[in-house]
Amino acid sequence: MSSPNPNTADTSAVQAPPANNKRGFLMRLLLIVLVVVAIAWTAWYFLVGRWYEGTDDAYVNGNIVQITPRIAGTVISIRADDGDLVKQGDVMVRLDKSDADVALQRAAANLGTTVRRVRGLYSTVSGAQAQLAVQKVNLQKAQADYNRRRDLAKTGAISAEELAHARDALNAAQNAFDNAQQQLQTNKVLVDDTVVASHPDVKAAAAQYRAAYLDDVHTSILAPVTGYVAKRTVQVGQRVQPGAALMAVVPLHEVWVDANFKETQLTDMRIGQPVEVTSDVYGGAVKYKAEVESLGVGTGSAFSLLPAQNATGNWIKIVQRIPVRVVFTDPSQLDKYPLRIGMSLDVDVDLHNQNGLMLSQTPRTEARFSTDVFDHELADANAKIEQIIHQNMGS
Repeated sequence: MSSPNPNTADTSAVQAPPANNKRGFLMRLLLIVLVVVAIAWTAWYFLVGRWYEGTDDAYVNGNIVQITPRIAGTVISIRADDGDLVKQGDVMVRLDKSDADVALQRAAANLGTTVRRVRGLYSTVSGAQAQLAVQKVNLQKAQADYNRRRDLAKTGAISAEELAHARDALNAAQNAFDNAQQQLQTNKVLVDDTVVASHPDVKAAAAQYRAAYLDDVHTSILAPVTGYVAKRTVQVGQRVQPGAALMAVVPLHEVWVDANFKETQLTDMRIGQPVEVTSDVYGGAVKYKAEVESLGVGTGSAFSLLPAQNATGNWIKIVQRIPVRVVFTDPSQLDKYPLRIGMSLDVDVDLHNQNGLMLSQTPRTEARFSTDVFDHELADANAKIEQIIHQNMGS
């Protein structure tokens, strides 16, 4: 049995320290790297990071304009489908207008008849004035005849009976004059301080014509805004009722961002601060320019259908999120890189500018979103009414 070699043990003892030295060097190097990273992160946070707040809980939102009929009717034509671009004022759906045409013709006939009847009222006044003049002459004649017979009766030239007949004739003439005067007054009450076009009966008939005209116009359902069609549910032949949603128009050039920030992130956030927005669909290659328009006035849970009830024994504090509305400041970016409703976004708010407000202090003086596509409907109806009145006024 061979004995252990002392030279081998000595060699192992000599080679062990280099391994420990290498491990110690790596630990010191790792510690140095961690310290450098901590210093770099601290410097970045105090110089840059603390001036920005970001969230990926942000989504594109916008106006979804519902297209609804204003009268009941049967759909005979559909001019737009999902994804189509429509301009403000374009016809999107047509309803059968047979019933509306008949009602409009009936209203036009009623207006013409009313104009002619009111003209007759003015003629009645003229006739009553002429009748009053006749009765006035008769009264004057009866009065003169009575006065003459009264003088003759005093001298005994005529009998008392003949004087009584003259008195009765005078009373009858007076009653006829009073009746003609009352009739004139009654007729004048119907037309005083008016012309044919402003007479109440004519105005009532004109209002009926306007209603029928609008019903006829509303058989063509127009696009109130320019945008893209979505959610079409209407079909040809369908009987629709007022207020039923047929489709929607989304103006993608007027979208905004609803970004949900933690309540702890709103400390230095102000209205008007610049925002950088990136979309998942384009990645970081496209950075939208935007700004903070408003900070929410409550959490999403506060306005939910069933608000949270925290008065329980097992309550746990959860950091809430507040919606912040961000608007785009460069519309050309939306033209080149369009966004769709509901897309998720990444939002970073630059907090350097602290001069803005947390809540708006002045009410809005102009409409936020409006359309003028329906403004001329009554103007066209009024032009038709003037034409009908003129046609029935005679020479």
